[in-house]
Amino acid sequence: MSSSEGDRGGLSQAAPTNNTQDEFDNCTQTAATCSTAKTSKAELSLPEAQNSPVLDEVSPSSTSSFEMLDMESVPPPYQEVQPHWFFCRQADDSDSWHPFSREDSDKLENAFNTGGGEEDIVVAVEGERYDVHVKKRMRFAVYWDQGPTEVRRCTWFYKGDKDTRFFPYSEEFSKRLEEAYMIAVTLDEWKRKLDFPTGETVILHNPKLIMHYQPIGLQDEWVSSPSEQSRPCTVKRGVENIFVEIPDGEPEKVDHLVFMVHGIGPACDLRFRSIIQCVNDFRSVSLSLLASHYRRSQQEGHVGRVEFLPVNWHSALHGDATGVDEDIQRITLPSISRLRHFTNDTLLDLFFYNSPTYCQTIVDTVASEINRLHALFKQRHPDFNGEVSVVGHSLGSLILFDLLTNQRNRSRARGVPSGEHSALNSDTLEQMLTKLDLQQYLQTLLAENVDMESLALCQDSDLRNLGIPLGPRKKILHYIRKKRLPEDYEMAPGHQTLESGPPQVTSEGNQSSELLSQESCLHKKPSITGAVDYEYFDVGIGQVSIDYPQLAFYPETFFAFGSPIGMFLTVRGLKRIDPNYSFPTCKSFYNIYHPYDPVAYRIEPMIVSEVDLEPMLIPHHKGRKRMHLELKDSLTRMSMDLKNNVLGSLRTAWQSFTRPVAALPPVEEGEVTNDTTPEEDQAGVCTEAECSVSVEQTEQPDIEMGMLNGGRRIDCVLQEKPIESFNEYLFAIQSHLCYWESEDTALLLLREIYDNLGVAFEQPQQ
Repeated sequence: MSSSEGDRGGLSQAAPTNNTQDEFDNCTQTAATCSTAKTSKAELSLPEAQNSPVLDEVSPSSTSSFEMLDMESVPPPYQEVQPHWFFCRQADDSDSWHPFSREDSDKLENAFNTGGGEEDIVVAVEGERYDVHVKKRMRFAVYWDQGPTEVRRCTWFYKGDKDTRFFPYSEEFSKRLEEAYMIAVTLDEWKRKLDFPTGETVILHNPKLIMHYQPIGLQDEWVSSPSEQSRPCTVKRGVENIFVEIPDGEPEKVDHLVFMVHGIGPACDLRFRSIIQCVNDFRSVSLSLLASHYRRSQQEGHVGRVEFLPVNWHSALHGDATGVDEDIQRITLPSISRLRHFTNDTLLDLFFYNSPTYCQTIVDTVASEINRLHALFKQRHPDFNGEVSVVGHSLGSLILFDLLTNQRNRSRARGVPSGEHSALNSDTLEQMLTKLDLQQYLQTLLAENVDMESLALCQDSDLRNLGIPLGPRKKILHYIRKKRLPEDYEMAPGHQTLESGPPQVTSEGNQSSELLSQESCLHKKPSITGAVDYEYFDVGIGQVSIDYPQLAFYPETFFAFGSPIGMFLTVRGLKRIDPNYSFPTCKSFYNIYHPYDPVAYRIEPMIVSEVDLEPMLIPHHKGRKRMHLELKDSLTRMSMDLKNNVLGSLRTAWQSFTRPVAALPPVEEGEVTNDTTPEEDQAGVCTEAECSVSVEQTEQPDIEMGMLNGGRRIDCVLQEKPIESFNEYLFAIQSHLCYWESEDTALLLLREIYDNLGVAFEQPQQ
């Protein structure tokens, strides 16, 4: 958008000249008298009407001629314009204005009309993810950090010759235009000219043609010709007269809540958009899919919507609290500065996650942010009783995998017999503080409604924010870890792990568990790695030893997008995942990836290694296979059939050529020749039959996938687009960032969510 658009925004403070303002006042009073008494134009005060700045003289109609006119030719009476509320979306180089949905606009208009007091009225909009302060005309984000944006009650709009969309005038400027329009309609006198102190001019030629002329000083600097300098802006009245897509309102009922964790770096796609913008796109895609694939259920009220909330951990890692950016910047070379900045801000996140210091920061940030968003969502949606799922992209999926692997299921705690409770659960908050000689902090914790369960979810930073010193904080956290999880730091006999068999390393060297235990004793104090319990990953091969926080809920499903989980587990030394293993608190797990994604790795071969199993192909959201894939399968089947026919013909010709003709007696039906045994003949027939089996049947045998996803398939592959199949290297990076706008991915999530709710899927008709 050019700089002139910003100048047009200054029109909000502009006002007509004094003469024009006096005329506005006089004509407004005259128009009000006309409207009340329902008099004709001849009954108006003609001197006042003639004093208006009219470009061309218009001869007034006499009373007698007006009475002779048919009543249908009388211009329609003035009708007040219907406002629509817009909000400003700020970008790096320009601002754009977007309309609220009709439901949200109506709510804001009702609050505007009823709010006569001094107190500001707050209206929740856009699925209650934003709050609008009506009097301040500002829009504030609820769940994430985002600067406030301006909100307008819009009635008049303009569009320049080079603009692609209409922009709303300020409310004050729109009010002046509406007054002039009301006078022109009431008096039926057009071609009125309105001059403003800024040198701008608005001419009302007729109800359909209103132009806004700018002075030369406000034009772009590169405009030189007089014709271009005088090119006006088109002015429209009312949102119904402009080309703008007003979004549909979101259902109030929320059926499911999903938290989405991003990967490395602050940008999530090739357009360098943040996690907030990408999740907004994913939410919009899911809403459109719900309207098309669950239409009947939505009409019957069985389906509401799925809420997606972003989880941002990158800003906390690279913020002032850690100071890691300053430390890295001091040792960064000055050459190729842009590339080095990209490396420091993005690629180094992989190394930070393998650092014991910053891995703890990342995991704590993800868990605390998810718990904060969950508590805030429950506060704003007190009637919500649905399930919660988590989504991780790239490194975010690995963070969630490690976090979910280290969750504690209180209903089936390891090492504790059924029916018994740990000492922590039996103690009250007061009893625990008495044992630790910290009774003075009881009122501090009670003032924040902290009980034993919530205290177990607290981190060191939470207790520090309550004003508890370092020494008491460490005592409390150590007591919780020791009393609640005493079995997590030792291997019980028959303990279930990700690896099947005893906890020993099977790589080169074949170190025994006894030798490992001796080494762990020798290096116990400084050790951050080792080969112990992989179910919780407290101290895993290649995995740093940190304290994993607990989530405030049990996730129903974990979706991994473009995930390197399989690669990281292999690098850590894990060769196989026990088929009996499952997440302690999460029931389902899906590994979703694009076939050309260079960061994605599979999971199923680590569970079932004896079978070469193809991944599950995710159906197209339109209910069909992509045409180029269908063509590829058809060509594969044709080539196999052709190969079988050619081989069969050659085999028959060779046999007939090598057999002596005289030694060939006539073979009756059901007999077997001397050259082939019944077993050989049957084997040959079976081989040809097996070769003609379709690809889908040979690729999808019925195999149990273990308990990580309840026995169901885990690896799910997207269908590549036709253009992507021409050069897979060219679209490799894009393939890793395509999940946020993928309709097929969103539909897979929705089907899993609503299948668990028992809602029928509806394939739309083509």
